[in-house]
Amino acid sequence: MSELGLVKRQFGHRARLALSPAEIRVMDDQAHAARTMWNCLHAWWQMMPKDKRTLAAADAAIRQARKELDFLAELPAQASQAVLKTYVRAWVNCWEGRADEPNFKARFRSAMSVDIPQGRDLNIVRVHRRWGMVNLPKIGRVRFRWTKDLPVGKRAGTDNRITGARLVKDALGWHIAFRIQTLEAQPPPGQGPEVGIDAGVNIPLALSNKDHQDHGRPPRLPDGTADRDKWLTPKEKAKLLKLERQAAHRKSLRKQGEKTSRRLQHTYDQIKQLRAKATRRALDWQHKTTTYLTRTYGVIVVEQLNITNMVKSARGTIEQPGKNVKTKAGLNRSIAQEAWGRTVTILTYKLARHGGRLVKVPAPNTSRRCSACGFTVPGSREDQATFVCKNPDCDFQCNADWNAARNILHLYRIGHAIVEVPAAGRRGRRAAKTVKPVAAR
Repeated sequence: MSELGLVKRQFGHRARLALSPAEIRVMDDQAHAARTMWNCLHAWWQMMPKDKRTLAAADAAIRQARKELDFLAELPAQASQAVLKTYVRAWVNCWEGRADEPNFKARFRSAMSVDIPQGRDLNIVRVHRRWGMVNLPKIGRVRFRWTKDLPVGKRAGTDNRITGARLVKDALGWHIAFRIQTLEAQPPPGQGPEVGIDAGVNIPLALSNKDHQDHGRPPRLPDGTADRDKWLTPKEKAKLLKLERQAAHRKSLRKQGEKTSRRLQHTYDQIKQLRAKATRRALDWQHKTTTYLTRTYGVIVVEQLNITNMVKSARGTIEQPGKNVKTKAGLNRSIAQEAWGRTVTILTYKLARHGGRLVKVPAPNTSRRCSACGFTVPGSREDQATFVCKNPDCDFQCNADWNAARNILHLYRIGHAIVEVPAAGRRGRRAAKTVKPVAAR
């Protein structure tokens, strides 16, 4: 931050690439080479003694591998260095308690990506209103969809420029994600009101002032079960069901160890495209909703949730089998679809952009305590959507999610906040180290 009240901000912009079949094959080979490079680095790291795990030694090993293996040489040299930096950063995050240990990347379960660390190698030019051109290493000039004004040409400078990019493949094909750095005026402190938010399944985001945010689509089926495809239209759901049945039938005809046929792979690709469409719609709703919330409110209070424990299976063991396993599995799917953690992450950086604050409070009993009288009486939470206080002197009843949102805001006002997420979006305090991973000893 400078003396003039300016602050550097980094953000990304993703655009779809228009690649030919030959260029797609080259990009796929580079992505698999990057994944193989990561796995080789991981094996080398585990094999070497701790005192010899240095950045220089790893760089020498990468250079030697690219000389001996032609497959690894298909990956550009700078992209190989980016794989090394990302791998080392993953271990640092593990040692500081922010992530688990890095592991091998499987062929079919890992996202395919290639990094372009230097922005000056891109040579971005806008062709016309809808298309731009970008230079990709070992491929050449490629068109991409121009949906946002980028700092290129005369608009680029030291404080407003593209610092790099990453090529990412999903079910819809290859995309390029630009890393953009810009200099903006520091936002003034948020002057909006305070609000508590309870993330739920019945109401996606219930606010303490009844300004609830819903999807606009019924989140549950008429029989009360969770709708796993709520972001798809009825025609798209029918098509998805037909494709899943076709895939199951064709898979049953395949012999054990036999290679997947092109017809079955094509069916899998169609299923992935429909799933990706539903994911894009959900992410679009999250961005629009969080933008409205951050522009309206100055302080947003949420619960400190451990989502990983909330979505654990209730199956149990053979000796002690679980109860209501199917009901709990449906609830887990609904929680996973709502992506509460991603909503909090988006709120964090958008609030920082508008000068607001995100505060977390303890989660226990927020949905069981009455927000009117303050007592926690057993049986007040009658079902997923209804709260009726069983205190004879209260008899307060309302929506259960709205009641929890009021309790969340009250906890913040009486000083029970456990963490205030900083503007950078990183955790407010470093996790306490217990036992170092084996590779770090």
